Order: sequence, then C-alpha cells, then structure tokens
Amino acid sequence: MPILREGELDVITNSAEQTRRLGAKLGSLLEPTDVICLSGDMGAGKTVFSGGIGAGWGSTTPITSPTYNLVHQHTREKDTQILFHLDCYRLKGVEDAESIGMDDILNGRGPVILEWPEHIERVLPSERLWIDFRILEASRRNFIFQATGARYERLLSHFREQTFGV
Repeated sequence: MPILREGELDVITNSAEQTRRLGAKLGSLLEPTDVICLSGDMGAGKTVFSGGIGAGWGSTTPITSPTYNLVHQHTREKDTQILFHLDCYRLKGVEDAESIGMDDILNGRGPVILEWPEHIERVLPSERLWIDFRILEASRRNFIFQATGARYERLLSHFREQTFGV
C-alpha cells in the first residue's frame, strides 16, 4: 500500500537554496489560472519557496514577504501576465478576503501564490495545488504537495517529471 495518495508528492530539502530551486522548477510550469497555496509554520520556508516560484516564472522583481502590504504584484518581460503573491496571515475570513479584491486576483490574469491560505480557505477555488511546509531541522524542510483537480494533478505530475525524472 503506498504511503501517499494519487496527486501527492513528499519532498525534503536540505537548504534554503534547494527550497528556492524547488520553487523555481514549479514557477516555470505555472499557467495564468493557477492557484498555489503554501501552508505551514512561521519560518518554514514559504517566502523562500515563493521567491523561487517568482524566479522560475520570470518575475522582473524579487519576491519578498508581502506581510505588510498583503498583496504584491509581479510582472515579467515576455507578456502582460501578473504573478500575485498574497500573505493571508492577517486575514480573518471571507470579508477580509473580499476587502482586498480576491475575486479580481483570481480572475486568471496570472498565477496566484497564497501564504497562510487556511485563513481564507472558504473563498479559494476547490481545485488548487496545496503545499504543506514542515520544519525538520534548522535547514531541512519537508514539503507535501497535494493536487486537487485535473489541472493540478497534471501540474504535479509534470513537476515530478521535470524535478526528479520520474
């Protein structure tokens, strides 16, 4: 009996640089309607991973923590897509999500990365890629990727192939 279910992937990184490279691989595969949810303890590597996603996607600006602004928008030179990066830590639910224009953010102009998505889970699409971050040791992190929906199962499969060759 397999440990993981279909649509899941379990990965361990041993440094912030490996975490960033893992994010970059995922970022290179994103499409405009993709929703990536990053959940885990403070300091588990969500923003480092997001920085990698931005680099792999082609952001012209570095991805940093959006804690004080809640939403950062990043562009890339090759097209007019926007990469949205949100920190939902301070949001308390549906009303707060609506107040920052969540419907507009999820309109398909570009992929969306959400840190602390559990705070607004009720307003998120049911189909998405959810990644749980766990601290194992000072520099070691565990990531459990969970794909919900056909698009995200394909994305996770392609990510697995591109990253690990399997």
